[in-house]
Amino acid sequence: MLEISDLKVSYGGDEILAGIDLDLFRGDSIAIIGESGAGKTTLGLALMGLVDGRVSGRVLLDGVDIAALDDRERRKIRGKDMAMVFQNVEDALDPLMTVSDQIGEAIFVHQDRGDPRGVGDRVLRLLGSVGLEEVKGRSYPHQLSGGEKQRALIAMALANDPQVLILDEPTASLDAVTKAEITKLLLERMKGKVALVITHDLSAAARLTERMAVLYAGRIVEIGETCDLLENPRHPYTRGLIRSSPNMTTTKDLQGIPGRMVHGVCGCPFSERCTQRIDICDKVVPPLAEVGDRSIACHRGGIVPLLELSKIRTKFGKFVAVDGVDLTLYEGETIALVGESGSGKTTLAKTVIGLFSHQEGEIRLEGVPLARRDRGFYRKVQMIYQNPKESISHRMDVFDAVSEPLAVQKAGGSAERIATVKRVLEEVELSSDDDFLAKYPHQISGGEAQRVAIARALVLNPKLLIADEPTSALDASVQAKILRLLLNLQEKRGLAILFITHDIALARKVSDRMAVMLDGKIVEEGLTSVVTTSPVHPYTMRLLEVAPDLAPARVARGARETGPAGGGPWNISELLPLRAREL
Repeated sequence: MLEISDLKVSYGGDEILAGIDLDLFRGDSIAIIGESGAGKTTLGLALMGLVDGRVSGRVLLDGVDIAALDDRERRKIRGKDMAMVFQNVEDALDPLMTVSDQIGEAIFVHQDRGDPRGVGDRVLRLLGSVGLEEVKGRSYPHQLSGGEKQRALIAMALANDPQVLILDEPTASLDAVTKAEITKLLLERMKGKVALVITHDLSAAARLTERMAVLYAGRIVEIGETCDLLENPRHPYTRGLIRSSPNMTTTKDLQGIPGRMVHGVCGCPFSERCTQRIDICDKVVPPLAEVGDRSIACHRGGIVPLLELSKIRTKFGKFVAVDGVDLTLYEGETIALVGESGSGKTTLAKTVIGLFSHQEGEIRLEGVPLARRDRGFYRKVQMIYQNPKESISHRMDVFDAVSEPLAVQKAGGSAERIATVKRVLEEVELSSDDDFLAKYPHQISGGEAQRVAIARALVLNPKLLIADEPTSALDASVQAKILRLLLNLQEKRGLAILFITHDIALARKVSDRMAVMLDGKIVEEGLTSVVTTSPVHPYTMRLLEVAPDLAPARVARGARETGPAGGGPWNISELLPLRAREL
């Protein structure tokens, strides 16, 4: 029904849309998502013929190129065959006309010119269809709430039963209850139409649409089924958008996207902000190509695997510590490896870093099988050990311990190394003055020693960080700062992290995916939000049952303050039903 081909829009010398291609059939619904300035609203206005800039390309509606029509012919289509709910309700409604008059005008322009009574009857039906009473129709825009104004705009857009409905931020600035009501209304009214939902609200897009197109600097960088794309983004920009968006299914702390959007670059528009770019990214615009069940515009085919473990088996004599582990860690991703002591987590980590040898299986880094661990490997991969005494020699002061990797890699001169060491120490909340740099491990606290070990692992700016219980020796406040530091480094540098912990509550806050390890095997793996809310394996369920939780203390405190309904002290059998109801 709607075919968009090489649609471009420019204002002066600035190209806002750089060639959009979309095919939509009757009943299709697609979300157009992206940051402010990506060109989302410009796309909607261009389809309606309402942009002032220079437009090229084709927009076929039932085979007719409406982009080639003159203004008079476009006005016949606008509001009749194609309608738009505009983003700013205050600007879209005339403050001098009642709501009914404005809806009636939308009808009168296209039909029923000789039957005012018929127009009035239809206005009443439209008001009722969007949940507005007749008295609201007699009101002026300033007399309505934000949700009521949005309903009025939807009624205007539906006035002539258009084939194509464009919704620009239809739930923006609405409270949660009103947003839910408007979403339900839109789902009913979108049936049988082509619907484009332009939004930065991913939760609204998830509820309203079946497909999703990600727009960046005027270009589509990824298209896929909405649910699949949100659960498994393939383009680095899409992943950044999802990490930046708060929603009830996300457990990991929010992360942003470094840098800012720039239009009109020579190569990939996302290149300057991408942490996995290669030389070609700065020179050539990647085409939108089919990659599996997606269309992705990326020279590397989307987010690439960094570390791949295949059938890894590590034995000590007859004892099998790691038993056939398969695991893939992608660029810029955090996987939490969770399990109790003795499950094989640290052995797996030391196998990857090269301290233990595996007897079976293969390890690949950036797609290349690891034959040996050379200096190039350790420039890319570093490890934070659970016990700082494993990585800090008692013969080295703080400066020597942190700067040693720089010396081994022959990175920078003396002055540059001093500056780098001081900067990294400050990043991990340690002093960088000369007195602290001259201290030895026995002269600092356990928490300080652990942060020195973290600084040592970060000083080379590695691509992969293996963190084995990196905050176990730290108090809660410092632990929170260190974890925030790691997440910030991941955001800015694309750092991938294999985060090893027995604390599933901690893993829940820092990881994208979670792998649960038991007796040397991974028994459950998946998105952290899914594993922690819908566990499948009994061992995972057990880990969640014993995870740190303040709720029992809250329930018990309330019980002590109020007592049981019949008077007298509480006992544990009376507390359990309360806990169950809270869950």
